[in-house]
Amino acid sequence: MLVATQLERVFFLKDKGQEIRLTDPEPKWSVESVRNFYANTYPMLTTAKISGPVIREDRVQYCFETVMGTKG
Repeated sequence: MLVATQLERVFFLKDKGQEIRLTDPEPKWSVESVRNFYANTYPMLTTAKISGPVIREDRVQYCFETVMGTKG
């Protein structure tokens, strides 16, 4: 018998070399909606690029990558 299960989504925020794991606030939301939800806590997400999905450890992983430039 074949059983289909929905994989859990997990989100990662990469900022200044650190990786922050963010849980899925609402599985029905789009990835963009999740980014907007967390932008209240992490303002750098407003301009973050979304990469993924990548399936790892029975989870669907997305990564929010900030694209802040360095002042020089």
